[in-house]
Amino acid sequence: MPTRILPAGADPDAVRSLTTLLSQLPDAEPQPPASDSTHLVDTLARLAAESVDELPEVVVVHERIGPVPALELIREVALRFPAVGVVLVTTDTSPGLFAAAMDSGARGLVALPLSYEELAGRVQAVAQWSTGVRRHLGHGADVIGGAGGTVVTVSGAKGGTGTTLTAIQLALAAQASGRATALVDLDLQTGDIASYLDIQFRRSVVDLATITDISPRVLADAVFRHDTGLALLLAPGEGERGEEVTDRAARQIVSALRSRYEIVVIDCGSQLGGAGAAAVEMADTALLVTTPDVVAVRAAKRTVRMWDRLQIRKAEETTVVVNRHTRNTEIQPALVQRITGTALARTAVPANFKELQAVVDAGRVHELDARSTVKQALWALAGELGLVKTGGEGAHRGAGRGATGFRRRKE
Repeated sequence: MPTRILPAGADPDAVRSLTTLLSQLPDAEPQPPASDSTHLVDTLARLAAESVDELPEVVVVHERIGPVPALELIREVALRFPAVGVVLVTTDTSPGLFAAAMDSGARGLVALPLSYEELAGRVQAVAQWSTGVRRHLGHGADVIGGAGGTVVTVSGAKGGTGTTLTAIQLALAAQASGRATALVDLDLQTGDIASYLDIQFRRSVVDLATITDISPRVLADAVFRHDTGLALLLAPGEGERGEEVTDRAARQIVSALRSRYEIVVIDCGSQLGGAGAAAVEMADTALLVTTPDVVAVRAAKRTVRMWDRLQIRKAEETTVVVNRHTRNTEIQPALVQRITGTALARTAVPANFKELQAVVDAGRVHELDARSTVKQALWALAGELGLVKTGGEGAHRGAGRGATGFRRRKE
């Protein structure tokens, strides 16, 4: 049986040379290369969704992969697709890098410039390891893990657009429908999820920031279990400590959550930091919440353009949600879509703060009346995004109509 090998790198010439050499290996079947970290992870997730058996045995990552650093990318691949062997191609073969690569989950290093003998020997060894792991674990997708849970980020075009309320209600809808759901507050300086749910907590996302190997037990210790069943990973009570959560730490935390929960909803707030940017880049669905006014829509357009410039996310891979919508407003959702160039959620959230004021002031937004038009819209949005199980509590009262996800696909 041929060995399927997926090369990945940002330098077209380097990847072309690597692919040419791989094609000369006996029984090798090089796959179309991945041009960056997002493309690689999306490709593996798509293959795993079809069947775990569709995953390549070996992934060869060039050191200049980008935008995610090679070692962080290897860690994510090893965590999400544990039966795929990863080989790092690098100019640095020092003992320090070798140890760091092994700690990240790589199965070996190959030095640049490439040597046919070294590449062949390492790929063959990794392919044998991958085959052995799959034979030992069996072929069930539930064992190997595949793509893991669905990650949804909720960002605000500007402050006050309703990001936190949106994130909370999406998570509640998913949890109520029977899906294990985590709600994360990555608005690290000004996060309000704890206030909206009126809870006192000791542990926060900062407690995971310096841990390089987040085990299920370590993750469980940092999570607050809410009465609704939601697993909450909260922003620190001292906003200045938010700086401890780097983009690298955020990637590790999101990957750990994805491997443990079916749905992970992340409130990223309206200020872009390294941690929030990493979460948006990793997300299956990235929502941008705006209100239908000139200032907010201009802010949404600036945010979308900034994400594109920083290679965080393309406009067409972002979904705008229009909050506080009325039929009489001059700016309608279709106009917001044309201005921002994004996808548009079919569900718009109506303007009706009177329904919200009592539960917001009491810190009990999880007790928002089921008859609330705002709750019905947000739970319908959860259904539209595919976050609720069909027939579950989250699918009734109109919340489950049109359960079509906006999962990102990069061809």
